[in-house]
Amino acid sequence: MAEIDDYTALVAIIESGSLTAAARQLDRSLQAISRSLLQLERSLGVELVQRTTRRSRPTEAGMAFYRRIKAALADIALARQEATDQATELAGPLRIGSSIQFAPVHVVPALAAFLERHPAVEIDLALADPYVDLIAERIDVAIRIGDMPDSSLMARRLGDLRRVLYAAPGYLAARGRPDRPHDLVTHQCVIRTDAQAGGTLWELTDRTGAVETIAVTGRFRSSGAAACIAAAIEGLGIGLAPLWQVRDALDLGLVELVLPDHGLPPMPMHLVWPPTAKLPARTRAIVDFLAVRLATARI
Repeated sequence: MAEIDDYTALVAIIESGSLTAAARQLDRSLQAISRSLLQLERSLGVELVQRTTRRSRPTEAGMAFYRRIKAALADIALARQEATDQATELAGPLRIGSSIQFAPVHVVPALAAFLERHPAVEIDLALADPYVDLIAERIDVAIRIGDMPDSSLMARRLGDLRRVLYAAPGYLAARGRPDRPHDLVTHQCVIRTDAQAGGTLWELTDRTGAVETIAVTGRFRSSGAAACIAAAIEGLGIGLAPLWQVRDALDLGLVELVLPDHGLPPMPMHLVWPPTAKLPARTRAIVDFLAVRLATARI
């Protein structure tokens, strides 16, 4: 019978992309991860992950199962954290770092719930889009979105954020809807000039995994995510952004997805903190709490 470690292994394999990466993430041996996956597949009687020498790709059944158990595992982790919280009195200040647009929507509600559970804790939320020096800025824990540069920081991967192409209905009505990635070269595109935002080279991957890099152009560009989304809503072109940034605009019908069958490389999301011989209890508690809350958020 499959055990909770087997379910955890499957989640790590799918999110990290390989058994080897999952082993590193969970601090388990490659053989243990492989045994967990095999045990889970045997208990279910279905293949969950297609293995190759370089990558591990979930089957349709594996992806459906992953979506179900990820939420269940988060509930278990939260229940454990709640039990631990009741036995531990946390107190003192915490300085948390996050990006400007992400924090109000997803971080602040999580921090509010944490403060409600721990009345003796105080939180200072420091917002900045560029990565900052955690030690120089006295930050205990930071939420970072995007590729992690080489660093001595401790990190906990929360998952990947889907990125999408989108445009205003009016723009698509006037200029037409692209049917394939190469069609983007004839369109106006809203260019975000931030270092991690893609610039003018957009990589699109189809359902077979084939990657096509498209050099896009446009009359509007900005370093700010909110400005680029506003420009796309105004009909200035096709934009590229993480899904969580444009979800409200999608729900309101202000923009529509473009080329939905072609994905873009997802953006990893991590919790990071400075290395230390012994992590303070309140820091460990906020890391565990944010990991559960952000992993299950609608992002």
